[in-house]
Amino acid sequence: MSDNLRSRTITQGSQRTPNRAMLRAVGFTDNDFTKPIVGLANGYSTITPCNIGINDLAKRAEAGLRTAGAMPQIFGTITVSDGISMGTEGMKYSLVSREVIADSIETACNAQSMDGILAIGGCDKNMPGAMIAIARINIPGIFVYGGTIKPGHYKGQDLTIVSAFEAVGEYSAGKIDNNELLAIERNACPGAGSCGGMFTANTMSSAFEAMGMSLPYSSTMAAEDAEKADNTEKSAFFLVNAIRHQILPSHILTRKAFENAIAVIMAVGGSTNAVLHLLAIANTIGVELTLDDFEVIRKRVPVLCDLKPSGRYVTTNLHQAGGIPQVMKMLLVNGFLHGDALTISGQTTAEVLQDIPDKPSIYQDVIRPWNEPVYAEGHLAILKGNLAPEGAVAKISGVKNPKITGPAKVFESEESCLDAILTGKIKAGDIIVVRYEGPKGGPGMREMLAPTSAIIGAGLGDSVGLITDGRFSGGTYGLVVGHVAPEAFVGGTIALVEEGDIITIDAKERLLELNVSKEELAQRLQSWTAPQSNYQRGVLGKYAKLVSSSSLGAVTDLDLF
Repeated sequence: MSDNLRSRTITQGSQRTPNRAMLRAVGFTDNDFTKPIVGLANGYSTITPCNIGINDLAKRAEAGLRTAGAMPQIFGTITVSDGISMGTEGMKYSLVSREVIADSIETACNAQSMDGILAIGGCDKNMPGAMIAIARINIPGIFVYGGTIKPGHYKGQDLTIVSAFEAVGEYSAGKIDNNELLAIERNACPGAGSCGGMFTANTMSSAFEAMGMSLPYSSTMAAEDAEKADNTEKSAFFLVNAIRHQILPSHILTRKAFENAIAVIMAVGGSTNAVLHLLAIANTIGVELTLDDFEVIRKRVPVLCDLKPSGRYVTTNLHQAGGIPQVMKMLLVNGFLHGDALTISGQTTAEVLQDIPDKPSIYQDVIRPWNEPVYAEGHLAILKGNLAPEGAVAKISGVKNPKITGPAKVFESEESCLDAILTGKIKAGDIIVVRYEGPKGGPGMREMLAPTSAIIGAGLGDSVGLITDGRFSGGTYGLVVGHVAPEAFVGGTIALVEEGDIITIDAKERLLELNVSKEELAQRLQSWTAPQSNYQRGVLGKYAKLVSSSSLGAVTDLDLF
């Protein structure tokens, strides 16, 4: 079978003389027109440290593809820095960028009839954006993670970007002075790479490794280490092999692969955003996956890794302790991983993990023994109730009391909520409600890292709940509930909450309840008026018009016709 199944459309025959003429101008020679053309989606950007090192990786991937017998074609994809846009209007573009990235990769690959795709990304939405595109076009593909940042250091403590966000809350509460705040700012991000805890970027890279769409150990490598560049070049060879054997994303991204990813996410204490992104990828590839599936796996799989934001260690520590392969092997031997799931190498998951020890090393405590987990059950709970009939996602790691009942403090935006926290208007026992921040209402489901970090910094993490139809950063922890669906903008119950209403968050019973009668809620709904969107044109206007509920992954191509 020819390796250039798609690209021969533009390289073969006399009618393609003009096409070949243009390809010669970008480096093709007579012997190259029968080689597979591989797209190299390069997420390089100086916008964020997450992506600043990716261009060097792209060059290594390009060299590897050529050596392996393919013709690489590099094109750029955008990125948005979640950390820099956090707490501003710019954050509304973060989740939107997932769709822009997916659309751009799909467009380039299909327009140019590419035979395979190697995507390199760093910041949070790069990963799901690339994987959605790979699933859409269903040509052999591999994802290469740009790598994690190394921890900053200050006063003997490892720092991450979340340390800076929490320092703002500590400063506002009078716990640290300006000199301390500035010192944390200067030391939190020491170089290139994505945010260092088990936040969203590292969660999604771990998920893709677990699914078999990235090479073993690649998801926890530091961006600045030589092994990351070596692994990138190695990924190129595996991709060309997949092209030759026509190992397609649809062969790898099966129901079993998604279940493996969810199990790993629970075991490492990953981000709530993984729920949203895996739902979106599953929808794209045609695998049936619902919020309830996450809850089923959560009840079975313990949290094995003691990682930030709620734990002690960062992702580079996990890498040194055995990385995702060690976690996967523990899940496999205990019956919580599908060993027969296919990987990009052509091997099964069990074959890939064959030489990994069944138990973690006794000389580390990042990965706990199976019978001594951090938590006996997973940390991402799916809550339902009259406040979230479709469901909501709670991250309950680091929470001393998984249940709270208290009066609602209602805010129509993240900014007004943050101001109330920083000025001491939120008290122990309150339940903060931040609404009109959902997929349509935001639009874009902004992440609430600034408010949740301010709560932690103020010492209220164990005594204040927060619910929102927006999202949370992977750096968030505490009794927080996001992705509340239906969202306020479409008339979900969260739109009907009034100041002082009593709300119950009960993670143990999976309950999110507004303690108001059905009759009263019906009256409130009758008098509720749908708001006018502030975004009528441009990318946010298009997104708000097309985006689905968060319970379906907030996708933009569902039921278009």
